[in-house]
Amino acid sequence: MNIDWNAFTPGSALLGGVLIGLAVALLVLGSGRIAGISGIVGTALSALSRGAPWAGQRERWAFIAGLLGAPLLWHAWASLPATHVDTDPLTLVIAGVVVGFGTRLGGGCTSGHGVCGLSRLSLRSLVATAVFMLTGVATVFVLRHAF
Repeated sequence: MNIDWNAFTPGSALLGGVLIGLAVALLVLGSGRIAGISGIVGTALSALSRGAPWAGQRERWAFIAGLLGAPLLWHAWASLPATHVDTDPLTLVIAGVVVGFGTRLGGGCTSGHGVCGLSRLSLRSLVATAVFMLTGVATVFVLRHAF
């Protein structure tokens, strides 16, 4: 494994972590809701499909707007990092479906379990985070070394 030390940006990583923590704290203190992105998006889209997108969902839509707007705001002051996706669109769609299935199966996503659940000392979140981290490590190992 090689580390590109020129691309190591601890300042932006620290700022990102602080902003995530602040957003999570503001959401739980302001509305009593946990900031699990899959749950927030799923509930907001469910309300949208029922024809009541704003009924009790304002905080959710504000959180989603913040997630989408933050990179645009960052781009106003600094350049966005270069991205390179080394796979075809079908693989990305399949990966998205598998992740969506996993968030339903695990009762939450990486942000809900990894950030919010662990900070609340939830045993369920500890197990879920360990499982998805180990699954990620195993997947990368198999795809990089076995194929």
